[in-house]
Amino acid sequence: MRAFNFQLLLFFYCLVGAWPGKADEPFRPQPVVFPPAEEARAFRGELVFVDHVNRRGSLRLQVDGVYREIAPHPFAMLPYRMIYCRGAPAELRDIPIGTVLYGRFYLPPDPATSVVPVVKQAKAGLPRENHAILLEDGPSLCLREGKSWKLKQVTIKDESGELTVQLDREEGGEGLEGEHKTTIDSSTRIWRGKELLCIGDLMAEGTWPRGGTKACDDLPIHLGLTWHPRYLYQQFHAADIWLDEVASNVARERQRQVHIRHIRHRWMPAWVDSVEYGEFGEATVQVTLFGGMDESLYADFKTGTGVQMAASESTLRTYWPDHDGMEGRIEAVERVDSEVPFGSSGIQVTFSVNLVLEGFRPGRIVRIRPNSWPRVKPPKEELINGFQDRWPSPDIFKK
Repeated sequence: MRAFNFQLLLFFYCLVGAWPGKADEPFRPQPVVFPPAEEARAFRGELVFVDHVNRRGSLRLQVDGVYREIAPHPFAMLPYRMIYCRGAPAELRDIPIGTVLYGRFYLPPDPATSVVPVVKQAKAGLPRENHAILLEDGPSLCLREGKSWKLKQVTIKDESGELTVQLDREEGGEGLEGEHKTTIDSSTRIWRGKELLCIGDLMAEGTWPRGGTKACDDLPIHLGLTWHPRYLYQQFHAADIWLDEVASNVARERQRQVHIRHIRHRWMPAWVDSVEYGEFGEATVQVTLFGGMDESLYADFKTGTGVQMAASESTLRTYWPDHDGMEGRIEAVERVDSEVPFGSSGIQVTFSVNLVLEGFRPGRIVRIRPNSWPRVKPPKEELINGFQDRWPSPDIFKK
């Protein structure tokens, strides 16, 4: 009987890859501490659902070795999350459904307040981590790594076809690599310079053949990949193709401006490091601005500038910021000289406020507006006590 039990334990060990009770628990971030980048788990998936107000969604995972027809993987963005689309900072609302994304994930910092289901025990090979600190599309990942796809050849048949492309990546790098065949058709958006083209335009000018195959001499391009009917075999369709550097720069700049407008109207997120209390409700509040924003937004935080600060929840939703935010003044702006943690901007700002709110306690999240930014009320559905009146809360999840 003992030998039989030992064989069962040995089988279990081979199945899950760890001796019972000895498996390392995935890293869980601590409150008010930016987590180490090396503890994040990286995987990719297709964006299939978005709740942009609560900064959560679902991915159809593409985990190497276990990619199969599985239920979508719910995820939530950490408050200090970084999102990139087409090489520029973005929000979930900016990313089209179906986009293949690359991310880094942790366990929820506090399972009791998670806005997505907490995975107690994941299936073999699938992640328990479901709180993202980084999400980026393919072009953003390639631009960050200084890489691009090489277009080797194009094959056309009846205004549809496929591209043979290759991406060289160092061992251990993230994302796709090697040679792939990606389908294209009349829905594919082709960007060249400042032009938006289709397959028919390139065929008409002779750049691509009307039928058959043409070599493309490893032309460097960027690809926006999306769902393909044979996704079980990790095949993809090209939703967007950027044929040159000008086209890539145009797309990045357009997304950058969308991002700038969004943050100026919703305010910069940060968390409170410390509070020094004065008399009659006055206080000096020091915060750390979150990372992943455009540099022009950080540049608006200058010593002596008037500001307005509002309390926020972990999803970055506020109550009525332009109405209940407290007026203040920037007393100091400091950049951290040491290595900046993942998720942080490395910028600490000290404010003086005439009246400190409960939401300005150390460890709490706030949103801040320099007075040069618009003072407007965000859409009602983005405010606390506005959206959950119509949509389910985390209470629906099984305990």
